[in-house]
Amino acid sequence: MWINREINQQIQEATDTRPCVLLTGARQTGKSSLLEKHFPEYSYVSLDLPNLASEAKENGGYFLEKNAPPIIIDEIQYAPELFRFLKIEIDKNRHEFGRYLITGSQKFSLMKGVNESLSGRISIFECHSLSIREIYNHSKLTYTTRQILQWMIQGGYPEIHAYNLKPERFYADYLVTYLERDVRQLVNIKDLSIFDKFLRLLALRSGHVLSMNSLASDVGVSSHTIKSWISILEASNIIYLLKPFYNNYGKRLIKSPKLYFLDTGLLCFLSGLHNTSTLENSSLLGSFFETLALGQLIRNFCNKGLAINLYYFRDNQGNEIDFIIPEGEKVNLYECKWKLQSGQPPKNISKIKSIFGENNVKMSKIITSSYTIEQIEKDCFVTNLIDL
Repeated sequence: MWINREINQQIQEATDTRPCVLLTGARQTGKSSLLEKHFPEYSYVSLDLPNLASEAKENGGYFLEKNAPPIIIDEIQYAPELFRFLKIEIDKNRHEFGRYLITGSQKFSLMKGVNESLSGRISIFECHSLSIREIYNHSKLTYTTRQILQWMIQGGYPEIHAYNLKPERFYADYLVTYLERDVRQLVNIKDLSIFDKFLRLLALRSGHVLSMNSLASDVGVSSHTIKSWISILEASNIIYLLKPFYNNYGKRLIKSPKLYFLDTGLLCFLSGLHNTSTLENSSLLGSFFETLALGQLIRNFCNKGLAINLYYFRDNQGNEIDFIIPEGEKVNLYECKWKLQSGQPPKNISKIKSIFGENNVKMSKIITSSYTIEQIEKDCFVTNLIDL
């Protein structure tokens, strides 16, 4: 079953204005399938194959001559040397658009090559696992809290939904592939069991401010090692570090990022939550629901081709709001609540408004597990996961 992807429109438009398009994202989020589906006339080559990656590294000019455009080049992170030769080929005719469609699964190494060689010649997009709208193929829907729990367990990887795979089996295989291949290519990890322990302890911290020192102590490695491993997961689009909103609040603010997994299916698997009843009764439900909401907001930005403009706020007095989205000179506030106990906004929203100044807050939204959309006071709404 084919699942339509919202980001496709942005890619189609970019091929009319840029010689090269780069689609980044975690492994198995559907990058290459998306491009092959919508650009069937393009030839295809995957650098996932070691012999082709070696050829692209050692003789990039010949590789591009042999694999002429229009072409899809998959997993280019295995041969970042190719970017320099792509620049040479593109500069032969800067206004011949849509020639190269490229995918990659390791963001930071890709960006270095792009910035050095293809600045001004390329459009870059992030492809995440499926949004809730995409899971339902954009049909109008309502949902129950039981369905939300199921979404959280399943996650959004396309294969699970296209082929009705069991999440526990899929994520077990995904973890083995990711650990044994991708991670070892990025860093020398002698004992994968320690990295596995790190992943599982990290999962329990999703939705919380990240303390490298605390995590290092629990895993039994140095904080330097933890920082390196966090960078790997971030580069591979497994996690997202949400930065604090500074503005003019100075030393009162907590300045460490909040950690979130970008897919709740992988998150629940790592946390040992394999069914809806276990998740519903878990003390992790609130932070994992917040993780789900954060993921939907990020997908909203990325699927529209926009830079992620998203923050959190917490000061040393304990005043906090889950998410802030700036809009012009004002901000929009988002608070996640699995259940809203009354028809009144959470007290922290009023407190944050007083800190920011009422006139500086455009709108407040409370994201709940209910499908309800309602206004509960001026510029303050209860909303759902679809209509963020």
